[in-house]
Amino acid sequence: MTATDQTSRGTARGIADALREQIRSGALRPGQVLPTGRELAARFNVSPKTATAGVDILKTEGLVIGEQGGRRRVRAIRRITWNLSEFERGRRRDSHALDDWAIAIKDAGREPRETIVKTVEPAEPQIAEWLRIMSGDEVVKRARVRWVDDEPFQLSTSYFPGTIARGTLLDEDRELSVPGGVLRHIGHPQTSVRDEISTRMPTPEETDILQLPVGTPVIQHVRIGYGATAPVRAMVTIAPGDRHLIVYEMEV
Repeated sequence: MTATDQTSRGTARGIADALREQIRSGALRPGQVLPTGRELAARFNVSPKTATAGVDILKTEGLVIGEQGGRRRVRAIRRITWNLSEFERGRRRDSHALDDWAIAIKDAGREPRETIVKTVEPAEPQIAEWLRIMSGDEVVKRARVRWVDDEPFQLSTSYFPGTIARGTLLDEDRELSVPGGVLRHIGHPQTSVRDEISTRMPTPEETDILQLPVGTPVIQHVRIGYGATAPVRAMVTIAPGDRHLIVYEMEV
């Protein structure tokens, strides 16, 4: 029993503190199975119920996951680096098979895929403000779930003014990717973008779709794409905070 164990014995919070320290120090490695409740109870001189309560604290913090059979394992997280200063910039890397985001994931040695649902809806006030249209005006909405290595990594929803999107590729209910980007392909290329980034706790729906551990915050990234005279797209991406490293690079 370590000195930390000795000072932490007796309470669920103390057990959680001791195990958390071992996770952060690397003594307990990502993916490693935790000691059983009985083993922890003997180590900390507590009841199995107290030991289990200590591990449950770490589950709510997203540091530990439960598995079938009652095993508890240190959560293994492989983040992606999302370089927003390169994303969709200049000569986009889209092909007929993969869009700019998916190619970046491929380049990192990971496996991307996405599912998409297209709808036509009246613009809600916030969407209308971003697109500089009237509230209730028609927009084409393309809602994606983006996966990396078969784990849901992002919810990415794009809104396009109906005046430029209706009757084009953007109005089709399928995955789209064309060299140079779809907006350029239909004659409305983005010439500049504005990013708005905030953090918040997820909604119940986001928690379910993204399979988020309790207590995991999300990053909300809003990118407004401007054409020659007006916005042509507003994209809202919800990204789990524990799965992303957001990067910007710029000359100063």
